[in-house]
Amino acid sequence: MTAPQILVDGLAFGESPRWHEGRLWLADWGAGEVLTVDAAGRTEVVARVDGLPICFDWLPDGRLLVVAGGAGRLLRREPDGSLRAHADLAALVPHPWNEVVTDARGNAYVNTIGFDFPAGDFRPGAVALVAPDGTARLVAGDLAFPNGMVLTPDGRTLIVAESYAGRLTAYDVAADGTLFGRRVWAAVPDSAPDGICLDAAGAVWYGDVPNRCAVRVAEGGRVLDRIDLDRGCFACALGGPDGRTLHLVTTQWSPAALSGGPRTGQVRTLRAPEPAAG
Repeated sequence: MTAPQILVDGLAFGESPRWHEGRLWLADWGAGEVLTVDAAGRTEVVARVDGLPICFDWLPDGRLLVVAGGAGRLLRREPDGSLRAHADLAALVPHPWNEVVTDARGNAYVNTIGFDFPAGDFRPGAVALVAPDGTARLVAGDLAFPNGMVLTPDGRTLIVAESYAGRLTAYDVAADGTLFGRRVWAAVPDSAPDGICLDAAGAVWYGDVPNRCAVRVAEGGRVLDRIDLDRGCFACALGGPDGRTLHLVTTQWSPAALSGGPRTGQVRTLRAPEPAAG
């Protein structure tokens, strides 16, 4: 693969890239914004959110769901651009909430790291299921800093990155949306998998912040590709016209990135060996 090229520079703290409706979307946590990016690297703010972290996905009707994680809120963006409460996650766990992924039925899976990062003592995290009517319940627990999540195209498997355990964990998805059959999808020792995406060959790309790289791994743990970078890779997304553009969201990590520190966030792109799943 060729060396990644810079598409966007000067983000405060980029995260959560998604390819949707022909554009790259991402969150800038340090600025409290959800952005879109065009092929020339021009950005446009589509939502501003109070609370960290900011992760997002879409309901089947096209409305955006946004996690205002520090406040434990799942917000819904209405057609007029306003943000309305969709679910109260703090009622389940009073610690920061993180990643969200939605399914074709309008269910949203949202995970919580389970403790106050970075100052708090470690506690296991969990995954909640938020139904289309906004009711929420925990459906998985005992996760070591759950981070990126992805559903397989058939909606039958949820994969979760456990950053503090060096593994990707999979669950089967029942007809009612609950999770069962927990198993190790891939052990990735000495790694800290963060944001993830799935390709058409069934492999997962994950960002790794402390090791400053992005890694493609097959089910079972075999490493297929590795891209070394000069700063931490927080997440990745496949997209572009043919689904084979890999977008890497990178930042020089420090807590100051969330509070007005140097804007070291970038989006880098390169051609991937396989297109996005689905």
